[in-house]
Amino acid sequence: MKTMNTKVWVSRVIAGVMLTGAVLSAEEGVEGGRSIVDLSPVRVVGGQEEIALIPGAAAFIDYEEIRLHGYDNIEQVIRRVPGAYFRTEDGFGLFPNISLRGVGSMRTTSVTVMEDGILSAPAPYAAPAAYYSPTTGRMHGVELLKGSSQINYGPHTTGGVLNYLSTPIPAEQGGFVRALAGENNELRFHAYAGDTIQTETGRFGFLLENYYRQTDGFKTIDAIGNQRPGDTGFTNNEPMLKLSWEPEAGVPQRLEFKIGYTDLKADETYLGLTEEDFDRSPSRRYAGSMFDNIATDQTRTYLRYMAEPTPDSRLVATGYYNQFNRAWYKLNDVRLPGGSWRNLSETLGGEHGADTLGVLTGEEGGDLRVRNNNREYVSYGIETTYSHMFPIGNADHTIEIGLRLHEDSELRFQNDDVYEVGANDRIFLRTPGAPGSQDNRKGEAQAIAIHLKDTIEWDRLMLTPGVRYEHIRYDLTDDRGAARVTGSGSLDILAPGIGATYQFNDRVSLFGGVFRGFSVPSPSAVINDNLSEETSLGWEAGIRFRNERGLRSEAALFYTEFSDLIVPNNVGGTGSGRAENAGDARVYGLELSLAYDPGLANNWGFRNPNHLAFTYTDATVQSDAVAGGAAGAAVESIFAGARKGNRLPYVPVYQISAGTGIEYGRWGLFLDAFLVPSTYADASNTSQQVRPDGTLDSRFGKNDSYFLLDLSVNYRFGERAKVFAGVQNLLDEEYVASRLPHGPRPGAPRFAHVGMELTF
Repeated sequence: MKTMNTKVWVSRVIAGVMLTGAVLSAEEGVEGGRSIVDLSPVRVVGGQEEIALIPGAAAFIDYEEIRLHGYDNIEQVIRRVPGAYFRTEDGFGLFPNISLRGVGSMRTTSVTVMEDGILSAPAPYAAPAAYYSPTTGRMHGVELLKGSSQINYGPHTTGGVLNYLSTPIPAEQGGFVRALAGENNELRFHAYAGDTIQTETGRFGFLLENYYRQTDGFKTIDAIGNQRPGDTGFTNNEPMLKLSWEPEAGVPQRLEFKIGYTDLKADETYLGLTEEDFDRSPSRRYAGSMFDNIATDQTRTYLRYMAEPTPDSRLVATGYYNQFNRAWYKLNDVRLPGGSWRNLSETLGGEHGADTLGVLTGEEGGDLRVRNNNREYVSYGIETTYSHMFPIGNADHTIEIGLRLHEDSELRFQNDDVYEVGANDRIFLRTPGAPGSQDNRKGEAQAIAIHLKDTIEWDRLMLTPGVRYEHIRYDLTDDRGAARVTGSGSLDILAPGIGATYQFNDRVSLFGGVFRGFSVPSPSAVINDNLSEETSLGWEAGIRFRNERGLRSEAALFYTEFSDLIVPNNVGGTGSGRAENAGDARVYGLELSLAYDPGLANNWGFRNPNHLAFTYTDATVQSDAVAGGAAGAAVESIFAGARKGNRLPYVPVYQISAGTGIEYGRWGLFLDAFLVPSTYADASNTSQQVRPDGTLDSRFGKNDSYFLLDLSVNYRFGERAKVFAGVQNLLDEEYVASRLPHGPRPGAPRFAHVGMELTF
């Protein structure tokens, strides 16, 4: 497949946007003087006030909630949202594994992740795994849609939508500075400044921003001989520029440009611990992982045109381009002298000191094979949405039509290096691999996505029927052999749905709907393995209540049937690492949320904000899976050996998030709690580290239950400055948070921090 030259693509986007603006500016009969209000960033929820009109469960978390406890981890932020689950991997949220209503959490591949309404996964169609995720700490807000997202957004809608909102351009001159210091030499610095200036040709706006974070990490790598391994932390630097122009014209319109960059370097690993060693020291890392490091850089940019051609219509046209490069240099497998290579999960499943485990710890001589997972991702496209409101009889209709032309790709150019372990001496590189010798292939996707929906408002009832269609063409080029191998394939997906809300009065409303969702496989999975898309049929019904005394609550029942569950890349598997369709599943449950401030409601003279989120989920496999891998190969997937009725991995039966606070005068004190019961790490639901075929494997077994407390306090100096301090995981809870990719991994330990914040 030939991809469009970047310069040609950008020039076409600019030309198209400018042409549209010129046409609209020339229109007559449009009342002048109107200004576009809050057209940027593009939102999927809009805010707390707009949630009441959404025909499905939704959540909005603003920047004050994000910063309250010093969070920079999306997993910590979404604890407040019922129906949102996560699987902790690194303790920092660098590579989040998020699940909405029981869908697969592996690298957030079953959730459509966006920033400012733009797809942000590395390659949303060809390789959506979240080795890049927007940084939560620099965000102005976070939005989640769980039930009503399938019409407007794709290509992963079996779970829902997670949209990050970056800092908007301020309407007047202003800025912000926030600095934080914490344990493990943690430093964070977030600053931005901007303004909107009125000129003869229109209003010009700009925003300059930078977010920086560094830490030494909370894990310790074993030393071997005279070799002293480095830290296990990371550095992350993110500058951003936004520019806007609202021309003086008869039609209100706005042109906005954004460019941002992320530079992340992290000493992270796939390697966990044995059960024995985890019990002794959960923050330990074996010497064999001392060279593990991931270096990534991501560039994101868009040019967006927004206009209101008439008081009842709205146009948004966006051209976007994202590029993501990553090289995760990490331990892949291990062997004894003269032996065969052994998978890390098998090694960690054995007794301490047995077989190849001693090579990992540096106590035995042997070989370590370290893979340079070097990959490049490109994602770009043009997306246009037009809506128009008009009356028919006693009902108002708002028709919305959207079109997206999108291309993305993943290029793998990988090699293996072999290190030799000298017993109690040192680890050194013995055999470097030639670049591209381990993997050299490119997967590409071209997608046309169209959605059409009608929002019908009749008295207190609002109905929203709609449909989404996607045509995806896949191409695969494999240069690993002596001769190039190519292949192609395609998918056509239709996803209809209907949602409804009914407003009883200003306080109470009902909502509900039924939608078909889907999640698409990779080019290799479609072309080589003939995988189908994952599909779902979901129902939900709920009630919302709010009053003028500050009480806000929501309850929702949901039921979803999944077909052809996609298990992506069999994380930590022993075989080819190919994706699989793991069969069918059923998920149903109850979500409850409550927010109330009795101090505000009763004029106590101080505020007492409280919140509660509760989720009950019954998530089970609805079809048997074979104990072995494809065509009788070794076990690869954590779904191997599943039986109908078994629970889905990493989906807890319930979880509870609750918090309270006191704000008196200039002081604020807040306490948040989070409770999660034990979960199964595999679909065979074993409590032992044993595969269904009898082989030891540290990916199998159970994860611990845990209870976390976060405490924070702040003091304000007037309206523009404050100091703050806090402790996350106040009780220093130690627990097995995950067994993927290879063996037991801990959640983050206690973390104390202090900082200051200034608005100007």
